[in-house]
Amino acid sequence: MNVAVEKLITSDIVKPARYLGNELLAIHKPWYTAEIHWVLTYPEIYEVGASNLGHIILYNILNAQPRQLCDRAYLPGSDLAIKLRATKTPLFAVESKRSLSEFDILGFSLSYELGATNILEMLDLAGIPLTWQERLEVETKSDNEDVTSSSSPRTPFSFSYPLIFAGGQTATSNPEPYAEFFDFFALGDGEELLPEIGLVLEEGKKAGLSRKELLLDLAQIPGVYVPLFYDMAEDGSVHPNHPDVPKQIVRRIASPMPAYSIGLVPYIEPVHDRLTIEIRRGCTRGCRFCQPGMLTRPARDVEPQKVVEAIDSGMRQTGYNEFSLLSLSCSDYLSLPAVGMEIKNRLKDENISLTLPSQRVDRFDENIANILGGVRQGGLTFAPEAGTQRMRDIVNKGLTNEELLRGVKTAWEQGWDKIKLYFMIGLPGETDADVLGIAETVSWLKRECRAKGRRPLSFNLTISNFTPKPHTPFQWHSVSTAEFKRKQELLRQAFRRFKDVKVNFTDVRISAMEDFIGRGDRHLGSVLRRAWELGAGMDSWFESVEKAFIAWEQAILEAGLDWKYRQVEKGEWNLFATTADKEKEKEETSKKENQALTAWIPSLDSPLPWDHINTGIEKKWLKEDLQRALDAATVPDCSFESCSHCGVCGTDFGHNIVIEPPSIPAFAGEFVPNTTKAQRLRVWFGKQGGLALVGHLDLMRLFDRSVRRAGLPISFTGGFHPTPRISIAHALPLGTTSSGEIVDFELTQPVDLESFRQKLADALPLDIPIYQIQELDLKASSANQALEASEYLITVGCLISATPVEWQDWVETIKAKNEFWWEHTTKSGKIQLVNLRDRLFELELVELPKHRDHQEEPAVILRYVGSCRHDGVLLRPEQVLFMLEQVADTEFNLLQIHRNRLILAV
Repeated sequence: MNVAVEKLITSDIVKPARYLGNELLAIHKPWYTAEIHWVLTYPEIYEVGASNLGHIILYNILNAQPRQLCDRAYLPGSDLAIKLRATKTPLFAVESKRSLSEFDILGFSLSYELGATNILEMLDLAGIPLTWQERLEVETKSDNEDVTSSSSPRTPFSFSYPLIFAGGQTATSNPEPYAEFFDFFALGDGEELLPEIGLVLEEGKKAGLSRKELLLDLAQIPGVYVPLFYDMAEDGSVHPNHPDVPKQIVRRIASPMPAYSIGLVPYIEPVHDRLTIEIRRGCTRGCRFCQPGMLTRPARDVEPQKVVEAIDSGMRQTGYNEFSLLSLSCSDYLSLPAVGMEIKNRLKDENISLTLPSQRVDRFDENIANILGGVRQGGLTFAPEAGTQRMRDIVNKGLTNEELLRGVKTAWEQGWDKIKLYFMIGLPGETDADVLGIAETVSWLKRECRAKGRRPLSFNLTISNFTPKPHTPFQWHSVSTAEFKRKQELLRQAFRRFKDVKVNFTDVRISAMEDFIGRGDRHLGSVLRRAWELGAGMDSWFESVEKAFIAWEQAILEAGLDWKYRQVEKGEWNLFATTADKEKEKEETSKKENQALTAWIPSLDSPLPWDHINTGIEKKWLKEDLQRALDAATVPDCSFESCSHCGVCGTDFGHNIVIEPPSIPAFAGEFVPNTTKAQRLRVWFGKQGGLALVGHLDLMRLFDRSVRRAGLPISFTGGFHPTPRISIAHALPLGTTSSGEIVDFELTQPVDLESFRQKLADALPLDIPIYQIQELDLKASSANQALEASEYLITVGCLISATPVEWQDWVETIKAKNEFWWEHTTKSGKIQLVNLRDRLFELELVELPKHRDHQEEPAVILRYVGSCRHDGVLLRPEQVLFMLEQVADTEFNLLQIHRNRLILAV
């Protein structure tokens, strides 16, 4: 039966703090104050979704709208998903804990081709029909029943299910394979589009519109694509079936809004554990393989002062010790050195570091190296993409061998000994010589970056398989799985004798599946659904590839499209294949492995399944640029040189915005950790409510950030990685509440105790109350070293009905015995026998048996004091349960654990 969500979020699942929804800067608006209730959903586990910048920005923007409320949801871990299905509890939004079906609108981020299986999993867990046809059928049937059963008017927005939509790069690029699952798509940037959708929903709700009527209103908004009002022709192209919708849907653009990037500081460590601020949106480099570059034009710089203000404010609000500047090409933001140095100077006393995503190696110089350097020197990533100059010209990378060497050598001279490089194989016109050119380029770079007394430069290479993408000049290109495998083997052999080079290859099966889905049409909806039914999900994760590939292969076979998939595998991709082609494919024999990949290109004039999506770039220009690629002709970056005439610039999409950079401030010096120890404070605190599900390392990070936000003068350790001198006495088991934890702080200058308490309490969550503060001698032992014992209250359930007298007898029997032997396995795997009785100091029954929350299992509360020393000699609650089972000869359940206090040596 359906149970309360809170009862499912327990310490027995992996990282239960994923689902708390009460992170710092999360927004909690009262449910009944909003007219429209949104859920923004990232269809990945929490650690991925909660750190996604677009997710954070749209969440903040929607909650800033009057009468609108936005909650969040993520793909649950498999353990929680099992619990949800077993108890028939629908998937919930993390803040309100309400079922997703209670909301008016549910938005998914569709950012890569295979991510839709996760979306279907979430819809199924929420109890929402997977397709818009099924959802519309339920509404139509409901409306008909209302008409026949009652003459009263329909209540506004009385839908059985929320409107389901998708946004993101893949949704904008080619929504057709996913069209049957979504009521509509939001194409392009969402900062202005989503609030407009919210206003239409609010008006539709007041007017009592039906689902179909409301979707027709939404279809009038530029950037909204409603598949209901479009049909697919036999050739795969898509056309309106309603007179009031546009033939082409225009991608929306918006300027970056750095102020909305500040928010959501997770308790657990996400994949990007830092503040991220966007500095430039769009890229006009014109790399012919790059879909994001084509889908985000024109380029728009953010004013340097707004970037500085957002970072300064964001670091103080969040307490992060690291920030990242984000753009498709950070190095093309001309103000980068000035902004980076300004922030580095402002925050130089706070041990803050800056990271950047993959950069243009030709723009990497000493100015950028200076803002990246510091106490914690992060990694450095460049993307040459190809190993020869000819291939870099074909893809329009705009990078010469001289520029590549200069950038890498600059990094090496500035202290980097390890650099990550990205390359691709399978590009149009590529030969074996181009593939082996990757190894030759790396060898050349290593030779040029050598010096006595220096470690040799090492490289971490990622070699991916080129996957042609819609809306790029290479959207007509054909790639071959067999060729990918052969070229990977060529490189494995070439790198076999390389030292200090680690090479990672992308799984060719993932590339083939992405290509098959990414350039498909509406026929693939059934394949996607069947793949999910067969177990596909988390398909981009390494550990899921085998299972996912088997599921996709079976789904393709059942749909009768295996012949078409084999065209992808063989490099004969043909959007316009017919039944005759299918028969022809059956008769074909294997091709030679070294067949040129550019030998077959479909007619460039044939319709494509995504032609109804207007990204601003003219199809005619894409054809011309493909020809330029075959001629190895380059096109300049129109942000800094002449216009490339792609068709974007105009009233619909605007123009490139490049801001002149300010002067670079003088360098104020690197962070020097203040190791002064002027005052030592001991704080007794509690860990209550949902925070009991936050682990020890996450608690340490929480205190670090709280001290930063409070502006307290914390002392740092010295060494290569200085850390704040904050020491928690003893790790509390996950799921255990406490009213007696201890943490020591060392400060660089004396602070009044009450002032310290107030500042720290204001920065900590309410579930971390502060009880007491004591000033210590600077030479006093740490709390961890002084630990002797701990006192617990444990709630124990008994499977048999036991009287108070029996319970008391069991307690007395334990106290009277001298031995309870427990097998302990050491880290080396040896078995040791431990006498638990030596570690038990006190034990008493503090609450007699009673039924808890109408459960059949009676429970008592025991108080015990046991050993708790820093050398690992401790008595855990489950060991007390073991002793109880020994004397009672029955089974008990440990229902709740609370640590009363930690006891220190006097």
